[in-house]
Parts: sequence; structure tokens; C-alpha cells
Amino acid sequence: MSGLIVTIGLILFAFLGTALFLIIGSVPLFASLLSDQPISVIIGEMFERITGVPTLLAIPLFTFAGYMLAESKTPQRLVNLSNAMFGWLRGGLAVVALVCCAIFTAFTGASGVTIIAIGGLLYPILIREKYPEKFSLGLLTSSGSLGLLFPPSLPIIIYGVVALNSLSLTGMQAASPSEIPTIDNLFKACFLPGILLVVMLSGYSIYKGHKARIPTIPFSIKNFRKAVREAIWELPLPIIIIGGIYGGYFTPTKAAAVTAFYVLITEVFIYRDLSLTKDVPRIMRESMLLVGSILVILGMAFGLTNYLIDQEVPQKILDFMKNFITSKILFLITLNIFLLIVGCMMDIFSALVVVVPLIIPVAVQFGVNPIHLGVIFLTNLEIGYSTPPVGLNLFISSFRFNKPILKLYQAAVPFLAILLIALLIITYWPELSLWLVNFTIAQ
Repeated sequence: MSGLIVTIGLILFAFLGTALFLIIGSVPLFASLLSDQPISVIIGEMFERITGVPTLLAIPLFTFAGYMLAESKTPQRLVNLSNAMFGWLRGGLAVVALVCCAIFTAFTGASGVTIIAIGGLLYPILIREKYPEKFSLGLLTSSGSLGLLFPPSLPIIIYGVVALNSLSLTGMQAASPSEIPTIDNLFKACFLPGILLVVMLSGYSIYKGHKARIPTIPFSIKNFRKAVREAIWELPLPIIIIGGIYGGYFTPTKAAAVTAFYVLITEVFIYRDLSLTKDVPRIMRESMLLVGSILVILGMAFGLTNYLIDQEVPQKILDFMKNFITSKILFLITLNIFLLIVGCMMDIFSALVVVVPLIIPVAVQFGVNPIHLGVIFLTNLEIGYSTPPVGLNLFISSFRFNKPILKLYQAAVPFLAILLIALLIITYWPELSLWLVNFTIAQ
């Protein structure tokens, strides 16, 4: 009876807007009290897990670098360069928007920042170039989370940390190195699916550009060279991160340190977009607020995960599902529907730390590779950002562009349809996710 009262109380507090980390942390603590288990066991588990994961050091470093890029004039330089490269295409400006949003979200890890920074910059340009308003709104809303599958995306790192922790607690052993969801394996696995999303949306954008007979910008070597000169110090960033990790020169943590240092030197001392004494301390505070919230939620989630596994909750879920789901294909269909709902109702960090520990043991039992599962997870949650009725990107775009939310619903539908087709390809063609992982392991 007392357990039921506690459960109802926690649900009520959740609906009243209580901080998520308090809800997550309360579950194992109240359960310990009801079972006479020492609370120190739960606290010790939280501390041990949060301090025993060196990869977590990458989170504050990448976040700091992303916030500095957002506060500088990098978005404008990135748009100028992309426009010089793709402006000659009919629909090229829409492709510019997709590429810029993907790159920017990969570094900031937050689609809201992308919509505000890049979307606010590109929306008036799209309208001025005669792109339909509905298309422009849908494009910027759906592409606000497009870069979450590209390194050094924070959600990839979070999934890797939570997945490895969950697998170690359940005692599951990977059959091969290509099934271990390390950060570098996940970076490799997410890259080609991320490219697929960009290519499919770009194809649709080019089609709409031709249909609307959007004017093009003739390619100019002079403009291209000028744009390259302006962005010359920022162009090496993807090479440093992707090439360093894939080439085996950096671990993700070292890549994060190099990235943060490089961005600091570039934006403060070379471009001088930011002041070392005025802007950098402020950006540190703002970026660490996000990092602090992530780490607090992670710590609480580790305690919850330990409790759930001790109580064999994943096994009970598996036993229950086996009564209705008898194949891997049916499991993946159910998983996608569930994750799309989760993605539009929870922010991606909360969804990862709460849902991954419950699902990953079940998915492994159905024969789903944990790395491939990570790509499916992130793609679903990425799409969920723009899924009506409560996808976060829809409300951010409504606020940023001062448009009714119903108009954003209508604008997002065609892009959602394309993303859902891409999700089916990613889900049922695991080789797309695992090819780079297997290739690098074989070398």
C-alpha cells in the first residue's frame, strides 16, 4: 500500500513540474526505505558510476566549445561558405540551411540553440529568395535537430555512457567488438545514417526549389575564395574531431579538450568575436548550467538503473513483451512507435537516461546490436523533436518566428514523412550503421 502511495505521489509531482532529477532519484531512495535497504548503497552506486566514467569529461568541453561557436559570428561565416558552395543549385539555399543546421547542432548538442541562431539568420533570407513560407518554416524546424547523429553530438556520448553502464550491471557480454557501444564506435555508426537524413531532405528541398522556380546564385570562384578565407580557421574543426577519433589519434575526451582549446583560441584571439574577460566567463557559466543538469540527471539515473536491474525489471518487461511480440521485426516496430512518443514528450537527455536502461537488455535478447540500437534511439528522438503535438522544436520555432503553433504542425508534416522513411531504412538496414564500425575493426 505504501509503495502505491509513493508511486502516485511521484506521478503527481511529475505532472506538477517537479525537476526530473528529483523524480528519478526519489524512486530508488523511497524503494530503499520501504525495503529497509541502506540508502548509502544507492548513494554509493550513484557516486561510483558518475566518477568511474572518464568519457563524461568530454561533455563539458564539447558543450563549452559549442556555446562559444553559437555566441560568435561562426553561424554567419558558415552560411556564407555554404551559400557560396551550393547557391548555384535550384533549391541550394535550402540545402545550405540543412548543412549549416546539421553542423551547428552537432557542436552545440541542442536543437533549440540551432533554431534560434541559424534559423533566425536564414528564415528572412529564405523568404527574400521567394521560398514558400510554409516550406521555410518546416525546413528550419525539422533541421533544428538534424545534427544529433554527427560527432561530437552530446546525445551520442550520453547514450554510450548509459548503455555501457546498463550492460555491465546486467552482466551482458558483447559477442564481438562491433557490439560494444563505446563512444568512438557510436560516432562511426551514426555518421552514415546522419548523411542519409541530410541527403533525403536535400533531395526534397531541391525538388521544391525546382517546383517553385527559385532563382539561383551563379557559382563564383571569387565569392567562394572569400568565404573560405573568412571561415579558414573554423574549417579544420570537423577534420580535427572526426579525423582524430576515426584515425585513432584521439579518444573522444582528448578530442573534446583539443576542440575546446582550438575554438577558444580561434574565436577570442584570431577572429576576436568574443572578449576573454567579458564573454568567455559568461559563456562558461551558461554552458556549465546545461552540463550540470545533465550530470545530475545522469547520477540519479545510475542509481535508478541499479535499482531496476536489482529488481529484475528489464527481465520482467521482456517476459511480458514475449507474450505479444514474437519476432525482432515486430519488436523494432513497437520500439520505433514508443520512442517517437517519448521523443516528442521528453527532452533527449532525459529520455536517454530513463529509457535506455530499460530497453537495452530487452533489445539484446531480441538480437538487436547495442550500437545499431543507439542509432535507432537517437534517430527516433531526433524526429520526436519535430513531432506534433508537443515536439520541442515546434514550440521553439513558433516563438522564434512568431507563428501560430498550428501553422508549424502543418509545415513540419512533409519533412516528418521523409524522416520517417529514413528511420525505416536505418532500422531495417543495420549494415548502414555498422559498416564503418566493422570496417575500422577489420583494419
